[in-house]
Amino acid sequence: MFFSFIRGLIYLIILLLNGKPEYQGREKLPKDDNYIIIAPHRSWIDPVYLAFVAAPKQFAFMAKKELFKNPLLRWFVTKLNAFPVDRENPGPSAIKTPVKILKETDLGLVIFPTGTRHSSELKGGAVTIAKLSKKPMVPIVFSGAETFKDLLKRNRAIVRVGDPFIVERKVEGVKDVNAYYSNKIQESFDQLENELSKERKSLQP
Repeated sequence: MFFSFIRGLIYLIILLLNGKPEYQGREKLPKDDNYIIIAPHRSWIDPVYLAFVAAPKQFAFMAKKELFKNPLLRWFVTKLNAFPVDRENPGPSAIKTPVKILKETDLGLVIFPTGTRHSSELKGGAVTIAKLSKKPMVPIVFSGAETFKDLLKRNRAIVRVGDPFIVERKVEGVKDVNAYYSNKIQESFDQLENELSKERKSLQP
């Protein structure tokens, strides 16, 4: 309830400031199974639009442990289905917790496996979570405002959904399965971003 309320409230604010987002490929989101959204992470606004495109489904988020030190902030992010992760020294819970959420609840999972100096490790973690949970990954790319100031420019936001894929334990002819799927994640992002870039250029006068 809290998650839906906050999402709806933020959506109204975004609508007033930046206009209605455009969702592309929304029909690709799995309807009969839980799933993992993977996306590049560039700003605080990325998770907001990912939550919009998949509404009314609710999601859990990995959040850096520092956010949980303040009691008020801890209460808020916990209500938004976030759980703490030590990005410098991720322990077994960084894998076990999201796998349990995916298998035992209706909450999907949002992971940002790129965009930080721990990019390669995060990609490997995302692949492991998908493999153990047996839930599909859905690559999604957001194009639009990356700061609050940019929102006021009313630059149309576009969220593009890619093709879901299952992480298999073994792939014929592949020795390093984690590396194979890490590359697949990056290739999915690159393809979606190239498509969005071409579309934006075609719309320019």
